[in-house]
Amino acid sequence: MSNKHLFSSLDGLVPKALRGIVASNPRLNLDETNRVVFDPTSPRSTVSIVSGGGSGHEPAWSGYVGTNMLAAAVQGDVFASPSTKQILAAVDAVPSDKGTLLVITNYTGDCLHFGLAAEKTKAKGRACRMLTCGDDVSIGKKGGSLVGRRGLAGQIAVLKILGAAAAQGASLDELYDLGTAVNGQIVSIAATLDHCHVPGRTEHGALGENEIEIGTGPHNEPGYRKLSPAPTADALVKQILTYCLDETDSERGYVHFKPGDETALLVSNFGGMSNLELGGLVDELLRQLLDDWHIEPVRVYAGCLETSLNAPAFSVSVVNLSGVAAASAYSLEQIKQFLDVKTDTAWEAVAGAQRQPPQQRRKRAEQLVRPPPPTIKAAPDEARDLRIDPALLERMLRGACEALVAAEPDLTRWDTAMGDGDCGLTLQTGAFALLDAVNGAADGRRIAARGSVVEVLAELEDIVESRMGGTLGGILGIFFVSLRAAVEESCARGRAAAAAGGPLAVWSEALATALRQLEQYTPAKVGDRTVMDTLIPFAETMRARQSFEAAVAAAVEGAESTRTLKPRLGRATYVGVGAEGKDLPPDPGAWGAMVAIRGLHAAM
Repeated sequence: MSNKHLFSSLDGLVPKALRGIVASNPRLNLDETNRVVFDPTSPRSTVSIVSGGGSGHEPAWSGYVGTNMLAAAVQGDVFASPSTKQILAAVDAVPSDKGTLLVITNYTGDCLHFGLAAEKTKAKGRACRMLTCGDDVSIGKKGGSLVGRRGLAGQIAVLKILGAAAAQGASLDELYDLGTAVNGQIVSIAATLDHCHVPGRTEHGALGENEIEIGTGPHNEPGYRKLSPAPTADALVKQILTYCLDETDSERGYVHFKPGDETALLVSNFGGMSNLELGGLVDELLRQLLDDWHIEPVRVYAGCLETSLNAPAFSVSVVNLSGVAAASAYSLEQIKQFLDVKTDTAWEAVAGAQRQPPQQRRKRAEQLVRPPPPTIKAAPDEARDLRIDPALLERMLRGACEALVAAEPDLTRWDTAMGDGDCGLTLQTGAFALLDAVNGAADGRRIAARGSVVEVLAELEDIVESRMGGTLGGILGIFFVSLRAAVEESCARGRAAAAAGGPLAVWSEALATALRQLEQYTPAKVGDRTVMDTLIPFAETMRARQSFEAAVAAAVEGAESTRTLKPRLGRATYVGVGAEGKDLPPDPGAWGAMVAIRGLHAAM
């Protein structure tokens, strides 16, 4: 796989790409600040369907915004979920009197950020539901018992059917039930000749010359298994269809296909396959489906449905349309009609249908949503604030940030081996943003100058929500929101002035409260090889011993322990690592959290 790119860095590439996408469809608008592509003509009288995820999967999801499909899509950084703030901006861009349905693929960061956005939307008195789609059969029922199947391009069929049903007046609950029925009738798996290369990254994870990987994900995750020597095309297709359709496989028999069931086939080019080979692949799939499985799809879609940058890879999805009808309130003919409804999105290019004539292009200025003027943040209420020596606070913040920046190469390398490689850059982005706030680079306000802990936590909350996507960004966002509220509540009760314990009493109670809140959104515990292997020992030791030094030692021990743990949550569960006798790197999220905590302590 070539590591050469037209753009040598990711800096500014996502908003630049979104501007280009919107320019090719003048009906769409772009909120560049929040990376939201939306249809300004989306009627309030129909449910607004909003989707999104990491960039690098184009045309998913911004390319599916338009008539009879998505009302809006929100894009995160490459292979990282968008932040809660971005998602809320997408919801607000397409208001609906009938409610909003968030449709996402099953990745931890997306579930956290979209879930929090759904809760915030409902808290405002607006109807909102979230549908999580997973279709990958390479995730066995035992291995994926906690997290479920991850999402591949089969989700695009869900979006297409729901978009058409919404345009015909379906209610929020009807769409949720229909989407659940469609998702439950999809089986998918991917295979790759090599992993993609991300602009600006040194880590690659390339396959060997005579290897093919099966069961790969769209974020450069290693696959379910490597095949060496590489099989022939027909042998590879045979394995793929067996994984998808063999109902005797207790681990992967997710969907039942009866004789005579009508189906749809979706073949997604991950971005690096030639159209010539893709056509040959579709032909081989159709031949084997008919000869070996007595399945003859009534709808066939092939092309760049959901890509993975420049990966020479593909995914195959089979949808049991008859099964969808049996599990929903809609007939088989209605389901097929939903698939056939015309849109003015990238779907028509994928489906080979003629695109509707484009409307007259709007001026560029009319397509962009201008960012609002910056708000002046009020100083925290002193009665609800914890104050420490400003010079000490600044040293601690700098110590944590500089430690994270120094650790980025290791974190990126470890996360590339275990997942999608974004953890180090996500934490580095947050560290640089916090250093800017300490220096007063953005608005001249130096956040450590007053020694206000609440002010720092509020700034961290804003940085995570605005700048840090991905799973770790979602976890830290919920954690810092809860931690700030808990510190304010504890101080309001006078704990900071307590003769015994002082600020440590505030921290021990606040950390425990923040963890309880976080546990509502993630099932991760100690031993699951996640960031919680650092956060939980740190908080529990702080509460039990009222000692920052002892809590830091517990955090270090927790992060070190992840070297010996098998992943049970997140993308690393799909990698197939953790076998006896195999050396593992530490979990990058747990290690990053530990590095920051240790940096705070070292500055003291």
